[in-house]
Amino acid sequence: MSAYIFIGPEQGKKQEAVNKIKTQFKSAQQAEEYVLYADETSAAEIIETLQNQGLFAEARIVIVKNAEAIKKKEDVEKIVSWTLSSDNSSALILLSDEIKLAAEFDKAKVNKQVFYELSENEKISWVRDFFKHEGFSIDGDSIDTILEMVENNTDALKRECSLLVNFLPKGKPVNSEDIEKWLSHNREESPFTLFSRIAAGDLARSLESMSIMLAAKKKASEIMASLAWCFRRLSDYLMLAESGGANNYAELKKIGLSSPKTKSDCIAAARRYDSDAVEACLALTAQYDILMRSPSADLESVLMDRYILAIVNAGN
Repeated sequence: MSAYIFIGPEQGKKQEAVNKIKTQFKSAQQAEEYVLYADETSAAEIIETLQNQGLFAEARIVIVKNAEAIKKKEDVEKIVSWTLSSDNSSALILLSDEIKLAAEFDKAKVNKQVFYELSENEKISWVRDFFKHEGFSIDGDSIDTILEMVENNTDALKRECSLLVNFLPKGKPVNSEDIEKWLSHNREESPFTLFSRIAAGDLARSLESMSIMLAAKKKASEIMASLAWCFRRLSDYLMLAESGGANNYAELKKIGLSSPKTKSDCIAAARRYDSDAVEACLALTAQYDILMRSPSADLESVLMDRYILAIVNAGN
């Protein structure tokens, strides 16, 4: 099989699947690797990249991100046709955070997998096993705090938990106070400290937070992905508040708001953003994510300043 569709919001397992294909393909033959974005690359360009043979490689691996953007029937048909006629000398991997692509892709000769978000029990087990492997014992409250402050995918969990073990004291059980301290207060700037400042409507400190992260070589796309996650959780809180459940601990825990810090950030943000404003912020995030991959991306700091200004101004 030389064509794959890997979709869904679970980033870590999806990336593991991509890495496995890359390793298998490259071990069988010398291959060049290309990463394209469907929202800025035509289907014809994707096929041309797959078919062009290089001077120093026998084959090509072409990874196409944001594959949900391939919607036109003629574009889908071109890619489906390639999968049906492929001689396996090149590999195509279509990636998307969505859980389905255009229906016509069902006709393609592909290996398709959907990577859903981890269930509550899977997330708890993942965090507990990670800390156990690193030589730490961790209680349920501490696990809950991590899950409320880190995006719900194993890629983000691994990144943040790997940082945590460098700060937490060895030889004593992990507690939620230490977790919250290092994730939100005394550690480097993060998308979550940025969201706190956006929630408070503090434009100057929001811009400063973004500037510090970019200077530390954090990827703008990852920052925006985490902010989008924060706004989606705010949307859940607004719906809960509308139904009268804003003070129900069990309901707050279900949407990841049982720790004082995450709850206070959402309460502050809810004073400034209604449901329409949240949708506007999510749309702005998608818009600037595309802009960051355009030729003007050399002006990263300028674009991100404009993004933060627009996000903060979207509040009441």
